[in-house]
Amino acid sequence: MDIILYLLSVIQYLYQQNCWLISFICRYIPLKQWAFDDSHSPKYQKFKIDELPRIKSFFKQDWQFLLEYYLWRYGKPLKPVQRRNGKSIPEDLVCPRCGAPHLFLYDNNGGNGQYQCKVCGQTFSSADLATTPVRLLCPHCGKALVPKKKRKHFILHKCVNLQCPYYLHNLKNVDKADLKVDYGKNKYKLHYIYRQFTIDFFRMELNSLPKNASSLKFSKHNAHVMSLCLTLHINLALSLRRTSQALQDLYNIHISHQQIANYCKTAAVCVKPFVDHYPYRKGDAFVADETYIKIRGIKTYVWLIMNAACRSIIGYQVSGNRGVGPCILAMRMAFQGLKKLPENFKFIADGYSAYPLATMEFTKKFGKDFTFRITQVLGLTNDDAVSKEYRPFKQIVERLNRTYKASYRKTNGFDNIEGANYDLTLWVAYYNFLRPHKHNRYKVLNEVEILHSADNMPGKWQLLIFLGQQTILNMQKNGAAAQERSCCQ
Repeated sequence: MDIILYLLSVIQYLYQQNCWLISFICRYIPLKQWAFDDSHSPKYQKFKIDELPRIKSFFKQDWQFLLEYYLWRYGKPLKPVQRRNGKSIPEDLVCPRCGAPHLFLYDNNGGNGQYQCKVCGQTFSSADLATTPVRLLCPHCGKALVPKKKRKHFILHKCVNLQCPYYLHNLKNVDKADLKVDYGKNKYKLHYIYRQFTIDFFRMELNSLPKNASSLKFSKHNAHVMSLCLTLHINLALSLRRTSQALQDLYNIHISHQQIANYCKTAAVCVKPFVDHYPYRKGDAFVADETYIKIRGIKTYVWLIMNAACRSIIGYQVSGNRGVGPCILAMRMAFQGLKKLPENFKFIADGYSAYPLATMEFTKKFGKDFTFRITQVLGLTNDDAVSKEYRPFKQIVERLNRTYKASYRKTNGFDNIEGANYDLTLWVAYYNFLRPHKHNRYKVLNEVEILHSADNMPGKWQLLIFLGQQTILNMQKNGAAAQERSCCQ
C-alpha cells in the first residue's frame, strides 16, 4: 500500500509540473500557429484588410408626426427646450432630418456651432453631413470615416478617432523606439481603413473578344491549314515563325507568321464563349494565383483560378495592373453558374491583399450567398499551421503557372495586350479540353462527346471552333429574345 500511495503522489506531482509548463509556454513561448494569427506584429498590419464598415443611411422624417407619436406613446406632449443659460438659437435654424423649428433644438457644445434635435435626436451643425444619403461608420468606435485619399479606382476612408479601440489596440504593439521618433508611427497601419471603389466591376463585360480578327472565308488556305497552325502553335508550343517553318518543311505549305497570328486570333474569337460558358464541375475549393508576362518589355499580369478537385481552369484574366479589379473579374468568371457557394467553400490564395478586397466586394454585392474568406498560404516554407495544411493546394496552382509560362516563353513577350488575351484563351481551351493530364490517367479534364468523333488534333480544333460558333449563336438568340420581351413589356 505504501508503494501505491507513493506512486500516486508522484503522478500528482508530475501532473502539477505539466500544468505549470503548459501555462509557462502559453504565456512566454508562442506557438507557430498562435504567432501566425495577425502575426503578433503591427508591421504586418499593412497587409491586413479590415472588415466592412457600418453604413448609416439618412431618412427624412416629419417632426409633427413624431410629436403625435410621442403623445400617443407616452400620454403627454413633448415640450420645447427650456433655455436657462440665456443662450438663444437662430430662428431660421431647423433640423435637417425632421424639420423641427428652433424651439426644439439644443445648443449641444456651448455655442461652437453644433446642435441637437429634441424630437428626432439628430446631431448636426451648419456644415454637417447629416443629409448625406449614406455615411460610413467605423465598426469599432462608430465614428464617421473621413475620406483621405482619392485614387484612380477607389476612395480611401479612414477613422481618425484617437480614442478608437482598434487604434489603441494597435498602438500598444508599436515599438517604443518608433514612438520616440518623429513620424515613427507612420511605419505601421494603426487606424481603421476602408477602400470605397468608384467602379462597379460587376457590370463590366466578361466576354470581350479581340478585335480585327480575320474571317473564316479562306481565299488561299482552308480550315485544315488553320487547325494545323493551332496544333503546332498551341499544342506543341512553337513560336509563330517556327510554326511557319514547320508547315513549310512538313507539308510544303507556305504561310507567313502574321497570317498564323490572324488565324489564332480568329480561333480565339470563336472558342472563347464556349470555354467561358462551359458548365465546369464546381467543387468546394478554388485555388488562385497570379503571374506576370511581358508586353513590349512591360510587366503584365495573368490571373488564374482553378478548381482544386478536377484541376480545370474556371477563371482567367489578363490585366495591365495588379489591382483588385482584374481579381474581381477573374472571380466572377470562376463563380459563373453558381447561385450560392457550397457550405464548406474554401478559396485558397497567397498573401496578396487583392483577394480579401475582392471578397469584401462580393459580400457587398451578393450578401450571405457569396460571403467567404480567403485561406492565405504565406511564403515558401510552412512557418504556420495554415500554410502547412494548404500548401499542396498552392503547389497545384504554382505548377499551373509554370506550365503556362513554358508555353509563353517561346513568344519572348507579346506585342500588345490583345495578343496576350487570345494566346491565353487558346491555351486555356487546350488545357481544359484537349491536353491529356497525368493525374487524370492521361485523359482530358472535361470530356466533350463531339470531340471524340475526330481522329486527330487538327480535327478536334475544328470541332472546338464549331462549338464556339454554336455558343455565339445561342447567346445572340437569347439576347434577341430578352430584348423582345423588354420591348413588349
